[in-house]
Amino acid sequence: MDSDEAVRSRNKELIRNWFEEVWNEGNESAIDEMRAPDVLSFGLGESEAPAKAAEFKVFYHRMRAAIPDLHVTVEDVIAEGDKVVARISIEGTHCGAKLGVDATGKRVNVDGLIMARVREGKIAETWTQFDKLALLKQVDAIPASSRDRFFE
Repeated sequence: MDSDEAVRSRNKELIRNWFEEVWNEGNESAIDEMRAPDVLSFGLGESEAPAKAAEFKVFYHRMRAAIPDLHVTVEDVIAEGDKVVARISIEGTHCGAKLGVDATGKRVNVDGLIMARVREGKIAETWTQFDKLALLKQVDAIPASSRDRFFE
């Protein structure tokens, strides 16, 4: 039987590989390889309902079309039991009209947190939080305001 530390280490590696292969390398086939067929993803779009596998791929294609050079940096990874949390930063160039506005050519940079539940070596459930408001402001989908400078 595997030690708890070995399981945590494998789960962390799965999440790091997820961001590297799926997002940074654009390897769409890795999605099905790393996710359970009945996976549920929360927090991806405008709906509060969880996204199933096919809906995730719609989100994936929209993001890759909007920001084709999208790169995710995994800043921190913490694992406990069957859960893994990653703090990430996302950057790239807004080249596609999939974020509600025409392509701006602007560089974007947003931070996020992802929690995943791992089952039998695959991602079985995810909860995603990233700064969608900052992303939309950076591509001029929402005007910036002086009130946004809360901490200045």
